[in-house]
This record gives sequence, structure tokens and C-alpha cells, in this order.
Amino acid sequence: MSGDADRRWIRHCIVLARECIEAGDHPFGAAFVYEGRLLLEGRNSVCTDWDPTAHGEMNLLRKASKELKPEQLAGGTLYSSMEPCAMCAGAIHWLGIRRVVYGCGAERLAGFAKNRLTLSCREVFATSEREIKVVGPLLEEEAMKLHDGFWDNDDKEAPGIYGF
Repeated sequence: MSGDADRRWIRHCIVLARECIEAGDHPFGAAFVYEGRLLLEGRNSVCTDWDPTAHGEMNLLRKASKELKPEQLAGGTLYSSMEPCAMCAGAIHWLGIRRVVYGCGAERLAGFAKNRLTLSCREVFATSEREIKVVGPLLEEEAMKLHDGFWDNDDKEAPGIYGF
């Protein structure tokens, strides 16, 4: 996949993340692309579903596990507006996805978001017996714009702090 295509899909994920804010959720969007075609999208729904595991990537991965063939998973790319967290990275491994491209890195987001488990997806993938290629951060400043000021209010914390 070319750099231009990667930037196009990261920008698409940023649009999905903006839609999350409009829906009352955290700004994280994900897309799965196979052979240049968008197959699935995922939007964060942590707040609206009151589910701390409902990250944009996880919502996409749950659909992918039911709808996509193993060869599509292995041959496609998961795009995310932000670096996948440890939970999402583990699910990416278990589904057999071999390529991930993300907008903004976990370290950068850690300065804004509360209740974060900051572990690089590269660290998680390094423990995998599969080779998982990671590209990112890509368009980090664009991806980060949605987070500027978003996390300033205490009500933006993930439900995990409330005992989930």
C-alpha cells in the first residue's frame, strides 16, 4: 500500500473519530481495507454503550471476526486514528491481521486522556509469533486535533474508573 493511500485512510479514520464526538463518545475511529477497498469501519462507543472495551478498533474487530475470511484479515490493513491500545493490539494479533497503520501515538495521547494503559502496539506485537507490520504515527498532528481540549472535563473518562 502506498503512502498516499495510507494517508487517505488515516484521514477517513479521523472523520470517523469526529463522528464519535458528535455521538457522545471518545474520538477514535478505525477502518479495515483489503485490496484498496473499505470493508469495515469501527467507531468508539465506550460512553454510549457504557462498555470500556468498545474501542473503535474492537468494534471493528468484532465485526471482522464474523464477516471476513482469514486471507482477507491477513492481507488487509487495519487503520486507526490513534495507536491501538494493548487490548486492541492483542485482538489484532488473534485475528491474524498483519498490517496496522495509525495516526497518533499512544505516548502523545497519554498526555491528554485519563485512565490510559499506555503500551505501544509495537511492544505487544513484538511478543507475537506472527510478523505484524506497523506504520505510524502518520498525520499525527491532524489526528491529535480532535483531542485538543476534549479530555479537559472529568466526564470524559472511560467507564473503567466507575468499576467496570
